[in-house]
Amino acid sequence: MERRSLLAASAVASALAAPAITHAQTRIRWRMPGSFPKSLDTLYGTQERICRRVREMTDGAFDLQPFGPGEVVPALSVMDAVGQGSVECGYTSAYYYLGKDPSLSIATCLPFGLSGRQNWSWLNEGGGRELLREVYRDQGVIGIPAGNTGAQMGGWFRREINTVQDLQGLKFRIAGFGGAVLQKLGVVAQQIGGADIYPALERGVIDGAEWVGPYDDEKLGFQRVARFYYAPGWWEYAPSIDLMVNPAAYEALPNHYKVILETACAEAWHWMAARYDSLNPQALRRLVASGTQLRIFPRDVLMACYRSAQELYAELGNNNARFKRIHAEWDKYRMDQTQWFRIAEDSLANFLSLAAQQQR
Repeated sequence: MERRSLLAASAVASALAAPAITHAQTRIRWRMPGSFPKSLDTLYGTQERICRRVREMTDGAFDLQPFGPGEVVPALSVMDAVGQGSVECGYTSAYYYLGKDPSLSIATCLPFGLSGRQNWSWLNEGGGRELLREVYRDQGVIGIPAGNTGAQMGGWFRREINTVQDLQGLKFRIAGFGGAVLQKLGVVAQQIGGADIYPALERGVIDGAEWVGPYDDEKLGFQRVARFYYAPGWWEYAPSIDLMVNPAAYEALPNHYKVILETACAEAWHWMAARYDSLNPQALRRLVASGTQLRIFPRDVLMACYRSAQELYAELGNNNARFKRIHAEWDKYRMDQTQWFRIAEDSLANFLSLAAQQQR
C-alpha cells in the first residue's frame, strides 16, 4: 500500500509540474517579414514552417509571425528592416543586398558554385558561417541558414540562345552576381522582386527571367509569356536562404530559444531542398507537355559565362579585401568538393543516367 501511495503521489506531482514548466516559458512574439510571394508554397511555406516549428518546440511561448512581401516591409528591404531593428527577424536571401557588400553574395551562392550538399558542408563544416559572421555583423544582422532550393533552372526566354552573341542586348531578370557575369557578355541585367516578374515579361519590359525551378515557375505562369526554358541555372547551383535576426533581439532570447531557432532553421533548410527535389520533376513534365521548349545552354555559352565569372571574382577581390579573403577559402573548398564528387558521385550519376536511357 505504501508503495502504491508513493507512486500515486509521484504521478500527481508530475502532472502538476508539467503545466508549471509550460507557464515558466518566456513568452516572446516576433514579426518575420519575407522576400518571397505567399503564392509559392515552398519558399513562403518554408518561412511558415520555421514559425510553426518554433511554436511547437516552445509550446507556443516563442511566437514567430510570418509576413509576405509588402505586408510589413518591401520584398528587397527585409535585411535593412532587421538591421535597423524595425522587425526582430526576416526571411530573405543575402545576395539581394550585395550592393552593400559583395561578400553577401557568397552567403547565398556564387555562379558556378556549390551544390546543396556542398553548400551545407561549407557553411557548417568548412568554416563558412564563421567567415560570414563579420559580413552579417556589418549589416546589423545575424544570419542563420534556413532554406535551400537545390539546383535551379536557367530561366525563361522569348527567343533561343544558340551563341554568345545572342546574349547581346538581352534584358534579363536575374539576382545576385549572375547578372554581373552576364553584363560582361552584353546582357542588360535587372533585379525584380518575384511578384513583379510576370507582368514585366508580359509587357516586354524584359526579354527573359530566371526564378527558381519548374514547380515555382509553373505557379508564376512564366510559360504563358516565354516559350524557351533553359538549363542549367549556373548562377544558382543551390542557393542558401537566411533567417536574418536582429542581434539585440537575439541576445535577449533565453539560450534554449536560440538552440530551438537554429534547429528549426536547419530542418527548414533540408525540408525545402527535399520538397523541391520531389516536386520539380513532375512540374517539368507538365510544362513540356503543355508546349514549353526545354533547352540546354550551349557549351560555348557556358564556358564564356564561366570565364566571365572568374574575371568578376578577380575584379571584386582587387577592390574588396574581405571578398578576396572569403572567396579564396570558398574556392579552395569548391575545388576539393568538385574533385571528390567527380570521383565518388558524378561517375555513378552519369552511368545511371545512361542506363536509364537504355532501359526505356
